[in-house]
Amino acid sequence: MDLNRIQLVTDAFPCFSLVPEAAWRHPDITVERFSPQLTMQQGHLFAHAAFVLSGKVRIYIISESGREVTLYRVQQGGVCVLMMASILGETGYEASAQLEEETELLLLPVDVFKEWMDRYKDLRQFIYRNMINRMVSVTSLVEDIAFKPINARIAELLLRRTTDSRNHLSVTHEAIAIELGTAREVISRSLKEFEKAGWLQLGRGRIAAIHRDALQERLFLGEW
Repeated sequence: MDLNRIQLVTDAFPCFSLVPEAAWRHPDITVERFSPQLTMQQGHLFAHAAFVLSGKVRIYIISESGREVTLYRVQQGGVCVLMMASILGETGYEASAQLEEETELLLLPVDVFKEWMDRYKDLRQFIYRNMINRMVSVTSLVEDIAFKPINARIAELLLRRTTDSRNHLSVTHEAIAIELGTAREVISRSLKEFEKAGWLQLGRGRIAAIHRDALQERLFLGEW
């Protein structure tokens, strides 16, 4: 790997800053660009540890009934902790992954990754810190699915994806259902209720005129 590539990697991942230039010359360490929609299925055994230099990867699980639940997304400077756990534990991948846009990845052979985990404290801390943070976020997600009303979860999603100056969203009911781990019919019914209340306007593949103040007030008061 040339010096420009090494600089690109260390800018995105400071945890590699102490890795000497000579170590990057391993012939199987590469930076690759992948097209959107590439998927990695549950049970996969990894030959490389991947670090996201650009792009976005959705990590999800599929229930026995075939319903998808999005666990989290990985973007620039991030890693999939379930992938890292699979590599370190030498087990099959416990989730599935899909590239949502063109994505550039640093690929470290598994043996190199494990060696560097032992040798470089910064890398080790980075991986374990990410594991802890993701554990907290996934636990929160499970609690939301189990205990929070679906209308509240939809409102939170709409608020996350819009701003006061951009109060519309191009998204299908099916995509929201996948994101929240529920059925499309449930999403459609709730959005119809929102529209009837005057909080938004529905169109084909689009949600417009989202009344953010009203949604925030309902969330604050817990009136679902």
